[in-house]
Amino acid sequence: MSGNDAAKTAKIAVWWDMKDCRIPGGIDAHRVRPCIEGGFKELGYSGPVSITAYGDQTQTSEYLLRALSSTGVDVVHIKSESTCAVMYDHMVKWPEDNPPPATMMIITNQMLEVFNWDLARLQQRTSYNLFLAYSVRPCAVLSLATCKEWLWEDLLLGTTSTSGADTEVLHPQPTELYSVTSTWGKNYPATPEYATAKIHVCWDMYDCPIPDGYDPRRIRPSLEGAFKKLGYSGAVSIIAFGDHKQTPQGHLQALSSTGIDVAHAIPDRIYSRMYDDLMEWEKDNPAPATMMIISDEAEYVFGDSLARAQQRKKKYNLFWAYSFRPREMSVMLTSAEWLWDCLLAGRLSFRKSKRLKIAGCD
Repeated sequence: MSGNDAAKTAKIAVWWDMKDCRIPGGIDAHRVRPCIEGGFKELGYSGPVSITAYGDQTQTSEYLLRALSSTGVDVVHIKSESTCAVMYDHMVKWPEDNPPPATMMIITNQMLEVFNWDLARLQQRTSYNLFLAYSVRPCAVLSLATCKEWLWEDLLLGTTSTSGADTEVLHPQPTELYSVTSTWGKNYPATPEYATAKIHVCWDMYDCPIPDGYDPRRIRPSLEGAFKKLGYSGAVSIIAFGDHKQTPQGHLQALSSTGIDVAHAIPDRIYSRMYDDLMEWEKDNPAPATMMIISDEAEYVFGDSLARAQQRKKKYNLFWAYSFRPREMSVMLTSAEWLWDCLLAGRLSFRKSKRLKIAGCD
């Protein structure tokens, strides 16, 4: 059975924000479960469905609560301001007892503002199929890769099925979401599947130029040395993007002599060229493998699209180097990040270098 086939018969967990996505007038609450299950069945998903609804029971009619409970929807009593925090806490704990393949569905209008960034990072590490429903479409593209999105009212206007519980949270958690991914470290030792796999480096020479006085022939050994410190020993390919007319001929020859491919690219085209190169390399080099971006603009140019690609294709490791540290953690989930000058100098050897003085590498 393939991974996709297994997911279609695996568990489905649904988390529903009842304040954001109310049951529209004229729709019987008994239909919520059958309509959600019907939406999944139309897509070929037949696994057991658990549904947890979050709402203030003092603001919900007794009839609606009984109707949901009678069809097996767990109703969690929660004050509106704590809904997102409690939903998120349950979402990140659920995978501990429910490994992939499995399916998760979130019914809320808060995906873009609250859940998007952290769930996008989590999904780059896992293999859950993710579905989304909302009563108002997000005003911007999500970093989160979803299998299917529904308008809540359209989903409830679907059809058939049935089935019968009721839990309660007595001590609501704070309204602020605690990001479980923001505490993850930056540079992780290589795991066995990546240790000897290929590494492809895509280098923006405009953002991260060769420092004055630095021998270009040291670029490759410096990169490979940094990889080896983390346990990576796979074959490394490096392509540098820069304007040949603005790069000293000696630099071009030195880079080429160490096996670095220097692609001519003007500033207006460099990011599209880099992205195309990464996508082409991916086609010819299936995961597990590692891709590295050397650019200050990786988050803004590639962040959302690479994060979504990582969630769908899985198993590609990401490295990132930049000339200055970003103010915020990227939506791209990286296994290692470096300051460009420090990476070239080496954390242990740069102090001894008389030719290359670099600050901020401690």
